[in-house]
Amino acid sequence: MITAPPFAQTELDELINVDQLLWDKLRGARLFLTGGTGFFGRWMLESLSRADDRLGLNVQVIALMRHPELFIENAPHLVSWKALRLIQGDVRDFDFPEENFSHIIHLAASSDATVQAADPLDLFSVIINGTVHMLDFFHRCKAERFLFVSSGAVYGQQPAKLAAIPENYHGAPDPLLCQSVYGTAKRAAEQLCCLHNSKKTNSVLIARPFAFIGPGMPLDSHFAACNFIRDGIAGGPIYINGDGTPLRSYLYASDLAWWLWKILMEGSPEQAYNVGGDKPVTILELAETVANLFSPRVPVIVRQRPDDSKQPEKYIPDVSRVREKLGLCVRISLQEALKRTIAWHLKTRRITK
Repeated sequence: MITAPPFAQTELDELINVDQLLWDKLRGARLFLTGGTGFFGRWMLESLSRADDRLGLNVQVIALMRHPELFIENAPHLVSWKALRLIQGDVRDFDFPEENFSHIIHLAASSDATVQAADPLDLFSVIINGTVHMLDFFHRCKAERFLFVSSGAVYGQQPAKLAAIPENYHGAPDPLLCQSVYGTAKRAAEQLCCLHNSKKTNSVLIARPFAFIGPGMPLDSHFAACNFIRDGIAGGPIYINGDGTPLRSYLYASDLAWWLWKILMEGSPEQAYNVGGDKPVTILELAETVANLFSPRVPVIVRQRPDDSKQPEKYIPDVSRVREKLGLCVRISLQEALKRTIAWHLKTRRITK
């Protein structure tokens, strides 16, 4: 059986050092987190654990998981963190702990297209009913701040003439398409958060993530960057199933964690915040960058020819708001992000039990 190695302490220290005052605001915090087994949740817990170890934050964390056994298998070093307690349950109907919390981070719901296709009704229920249940818990446990991690999918298809999507863009997913279930549900869940903010004195913050790469992201998911790394590690070739023209931008996982912690602690409940990279890259350019990181370089095969009559599809956030309002920036370049991710997965392949 293959088990995953912990994230590099040097990398977590790099993340903590970039904004130490932020971590000081979490001193003595009691946090409740959903979605701890996922990519986002793992990075939030890894970064907080390291900050607690280094800075003596004296935090306490309860993480709700459908399948805590998966977390125990993949992150045994986090299970031994004394500040962390795991509870098993479904985000839609778990029994509320009889405790108070200072912060809630709501991450539960898979963005993987295969999960969406397998049972879209269940995914819709997890997002909507789960958010209703979590907002009720937020009110009852007297927490001060609640971070709802939404998605850039709430904007629907990005217009060809729009270079990057700002938070005030009012596009939306097509509710008549079944493949829109994730974005449509996240959009409705944001409305629930807005309604809560209009009646309560505590604050709900909304983050809208786009595309990411980093240790902990499974290579067998539907994400192109992960598939390219998988193909490269296998010796190639790297296959592009489309024509390579779609545009994306990527944010590295440690920057993702920094941005989410910053939004939780310093964001305004009156605004949503895009979370993602700031440099567009075509899928072909991404594949070529990955290919060049292997020695010898692996070949890249594009399965379809571009259609010159169509504009390339885009999924790129405008991140000027987080820059101007929260002082955030992209620290890790795409090439460095890919290099670190490849190194972690190569290490994963060597750890078996």
